[in-house]
Amino acid sequence: MTNTIDKILIANRGEIACRVIRTAKERGIKTVAVYSDADKYSLHVQLADEAVHIGGSASSESYLKMDAIVDAVKATGAQAVHPGFGFLSENADFAKRLNHEGIVFIGPGVRAIQAMGDKIESKKLANEAGVNTVPGHPDAVPDADTAYAVAQKIGCPVMLKASAGGGGKGMRVANTLDEVKEGFISAQNEARTSFGDDRVFVEKFIEQPRHIEIQIIADQHGNCLYLGERECSIQRRHQKVLEEAPSSFISDATRKAMGEQAVSLSQAVDYQSAGTVEFIVDANEQFYFLEMNTRLQVEHPVTECITGLDLVGLMIDVAEGKKLPMQQSDIKLNGWSFEARVYAEDPDRGFLPSIGRITHYQPPAQNAFDAPAGVRVDTGIHAGGEISMYYDPMIAKLVTWAPSRMEAIAKMQEALDNYQIESVQHNIPFLSALFDHPAFQAGELTTRFIEDHFADGFNSATYRSALIDQLPVVAAVIESRHRQRLGACSDSDVGDLHVIDSLDPDNKTVITAEERAELGSGWQPGEPLLTGTLNSDQVSVGVKRIGNQWQLSHRGSVRRFQVMPSHVASLMVHMPEKSVQDLSKYLLSPMPGLLMKVLVNEGDSVSVGQDLAVIEAMKMENTLKAEKAGTVEKIVANSGDNLAVDAVIMEFT
Repeated sequence: MTNTIDKILIANRGEIACRVIRTAKERGIKTVAVYSDADKYSLHVQLADEAVHIGGSASSESYLKMDAIVDAVKATGAQAVHPGFGFLSENADFAKRLNHEGIVFIGPGVRAIQAMGDKIESKKLANEAGVNTVPGHPDAVPDADTAYAVAQKIGCPVMLKASAGGGGKGMRVANTLDEVKEGFISAQNEARTSFGDDRVFVEKFIEQPRHIEIQIIADQHGNCLYLGERECSIQRRHQKVLEEAPSSFISDATRKAMGEQAVSLSQAVDYQSAGTVEFIVDANEQFYFLEMNTRLQVEHPVTECITGLDLVGLMIDVAEGKKLPMQQSDIKLNGWSFEARVYAEDPDRGFLPSIGRITHYQPPAQNAFDAPAGVRVDTGIHAGGEISMYYDPMIAKLVTWAPSRMEAIAKMQEALDNYQIESVQHNIPFLSALFDHPAFQAGELTTRFIEDHFADGFNSATYRSALIDQLPVVAAVIESRHRQRLGACSDSDVGDLHVIDSLDPDNKTVITAEERAELGSGWQPGEPLLTGTLNSDQVSVGVKRIGNQWQLSHRGSVRRFQVMPSHVASLMVHMPEKSVQDLSKYLLSPMPGLLMKVLVNEGDSVSVGQDLAVIEAMKMENTLKAEKAGTVEKIVANSGDNLAVDAVIMEFT
């Protein structure tokens, strides 16, 4: 029996709410957005047919309030709720409440959510369904001492993982027994804060692992299909950064075996709707069950790109009681797709979150995927939109498709080059560096990729892109155009220009008019992106005027250049150097957040790298460390304080 859905309330925000609205509009289905105080002017509110305010900015006061969401459904006459991901998407009580109210939940049944929402119980069910599982302790461990004993038995490294976890929260790897107790307590605290459930279990950590997941779709008539795999191995702090489909590592035989096991597990819990079964895979293609996510995944677009299926549309079909319109033999994988998660965070400062209002926002041009190569941008942000401290700092998901893996990488690099975001820090330079890395391009991936290849972190000022040595030419060209605009002179009148790299102020590169002519571009002052040819190569360079310098960005490199005529450059030696304020005697908060713990006392001596304080921001714990040795003279902030950026936490002597 089928029930037509005419209006859907989306119990979420940001890009996933916009994504659901897009499919609903294509189907002629009305949509209702819900929003918090912080999201009053957000894009998903503007795109929906109706919008209902449901509470304060904190998610606990809005997007996690079941009563407010149910009241909004009733007030607007919506027949169904799509939960997106995060928030209440895997909350069995929420699904049960909707069922009780006669509201359609566009997701799986309560039993499946309950069974798969608990990592310990889901592992037991996976064993019973014949799914490969990671060796470990079958139950949650009550305390750090028990965790230590389990780790002794199964051997390190071990994974300490929150039973109710997700999104990388409540997860720690202990490489040695000495790290087990501290890791257990940290995982337990983060789990309690994030999920209200501090149960943690211990399992063997698979070395040289790949994180590969199987997308499934199942209807209410017993049909369940697997839609290929996604490679999600590029992670930072257990959070996915890049995803691709298919995996360059998985053979057809392994894909089939993983898919069939994913289907077996889904059928064991009478699964209905879209879902994902996640596996950890070792270097020999041996795979082990991690967890099942009973919702739409963040990275679902790459599966849509290689299968041609609309997963949100299929979820609506299933919720209406329709049979799946295809069989397993109909599922064909076509081409290659990548997703890059564009975040408001600063890679140069340890990926600290960045908040604020976006003053300029111009994503790369999107085009259809039936073209030679395609670009898709899933976002909940627009110019004037705000990145709030209350939610995940995702700006967008940038997705590309092409017939081959290397073509899809090239399309992604081009798209990243053309992405323009101003006024908040973002991770686009780091994403560009990842796609440019030889090991990534060769498909040599593990979940330790970032740790292994960027062991000292990432610094866009020192990263060397392929064009780095040519950036002085670009700086000289834009300076000459700038001078032409100011003085209405020709390029030849400008003469030779001296380009000083801010990283090496004693080194001057002299660029002649003939050298400037090698760059062919129609760039004009004020444009944030220079595109053209340099020595016959196509280039895209981000351009920003900062004081008397030009900031240029290209494929992971961000450099500042000062450009001047010869007679000015000769006088630079007489300019006094600016004094720099010494802030090393202070521990400053690098982000807005809640001071969870102060780990030292006044009078303590501290060493380089010692943990000093823990700040919680955007539901993640961040440990601040000492940059140099010293003595704690004064503790300025207290545990429980809300801190602004650069707020003083303690002083040193």
